[in-house]
Amino acid sequence: MSFDRDGDAGTAEATRAAFEQIAVGEGQAVTDMLENAPPGPIETKWGVGFRHYEECLAHIRESGMQAPDGGVVLPLRYTIHEQPSYSIVSSNALWRDPSREADAQALRKEEHDTARRCLYFPQVLRDARRLEEYYPGLSPASPECMDRLGLALAHCESKCENFYDAAEVERVFYPEMEKLLLDFFPGATDALVYNHDVFDKDYTGDRTEDQDNKNPGVNAQYANIVHNDLNDNSGRVRARELLIHNLRNFGRTQHYTAEEADAKLSRRFMSINLAKPMEPVGQYPFVLCAWPSFADQPYITNYRIYDDRVGETTRFTYRPEHEWYWFPQQTSTEVSMLKCYDSITDGSVSRWSFHSACVDPTAAEDASCRKNVVVRSFVFF
Repeated sequence: MSFDRDGDAGTAEATRAAFEQIAVGEGQAVTDMLENAPPGPIETKWGVGFRHYEECLAHIRESGMQAPDGGVVLPLRYTIHEQPSYSIVSSNALWRDPSREADAQALRKEEHDTARRCLYFPQVLRDARRLEEYYPGLSPASPECMDRLGLALAHCESKCENFYDAAEVERVFYPEMEKLLLDFFPGATDALVYNHDVFDKDYTGDRTEDQDNKNPGVNAQYANIVHNDLNDNSGRVRARELLIHNLRNFGRTQHYTAEEADAKLSRRFMSINLAKPMEPVGQYPFVLCAWPSFADQPYITNYRIYDDRVGETTRFTYRPEHEWYWFPQQTSTEVSMLKCYDSITDGSVSRWSFHSACVDPTAAEDASCRKNVVVRSFVFF
């Protein structure tokens, strides 16, 4: 189901669909199943999962699961609910409308319950810097790696001095990332960085989001669920929204006509996320899954409802053969890159990666939490 294929908002219809799904009650049945299950492991059709990180970690240690050099075995959190989900974003006016307080309470409960319809499953993380040990001749710092696996590694010595200053990030870091993308991908004609997020659990300053002033705020929470930021529909829709309407664009103003945008999107284009730490990552690392290990796997859509658009992200259920990578103690000059969308659909290249935050059981107790900036971009050919 899609509410928006051509850049029209679709927000009212998506909100109605969210309430209809609550009324049907399939999600509540999953929540009840988890709550009523006895303590310990839970058998699912995908494998044995655990409600709590510590339970899954104990299972990993008891079963003797091993990781290759530079790797680690740890719990990753996957959804176990195969129906679409709906998220009313924090900037949506519904949350500030006194006449819709009852709606807000119902939606808040449903979003809380959606987050509970997940389990931890054991997965092996491989060190992405050692990628050539697994794929001889394939460098992680190459466009071929992105084409094949949906992930890559780049180098950047940024001149941005304050990543908490949204204006400086836009002025300094956005152009740096656009240049990096054009240098990285042969044949790329244009790159557009259109927004960013800052993650820092320990930040003590003002975290307030201000969309009108292109300020994403500072996230205290890490996205600890396996997901991707786009899908088959939203990759194209988001690009068109940006090119024609400049919609929710924190970057360079776009002013394409519909005809010009359609011509641009008739050629190959990709969405790439780039994540750069501000300092070496101690805890809550960012982990990426390689495309070949899930290329035939269906995704589950999460509709993100704004006042002026409906975004579509995706979640995935567990498979033991998922091929996960990380960058242990990722440094401030290492930029991890992941593909969120590729317009090529003939199977010759990866369509996307999926990703998650996680808790590293090998990190020191006093390890600093990940402080990083993530930019989202489109690359055009």
